[in-house]
Amino acid sequence: QVQLVESGGGLVQPGGSLRLSCAASGFSLDYFAVGWFRQAPGKEREGVSCISSSSTYYADSVKGRFTISRDKAKNAVYLQMDSLKPEDTAVYYCATETIVVVSPQNRGSCYAFGSWGQGTQVTVSS
Repeated sequence: QVQLVESGGGLVQPGGSLRLSCAASGFSLDYFAVGWFRQAPGKEREGVSCISSSSTYYADSVKGRFTISRDKAKNAVYLQMDSLKPEDTAVYYCATETIVVVSPQNRGSCYAFGSWGQGTQVTVSS
């Protein structure tokens, strides 16, 4: 059974850090581009960071603060989130089969077309 399970979310104060994990079972993440997405209340889901064999993408809002990585041995992907802000509050999801699309204005966006996890809540508040 193909499954993605996120963990590591929680409540953190502004300026704090969290590390999200996404563990895959039933298939190998090695064969897929993967990414992290988030959805805040009342907002559309957005791509936060995506990683493939050749490139890494970060949304402008998280550049310099978030770092995506993958561990082949553990069949997992991670999102290290530092200098967290209240506007980072959202449910975070990992997903597979991601692509990055660059607009004519040279703005990139990441999308996913494969499997999704159930999400983990991140709340940044004092």
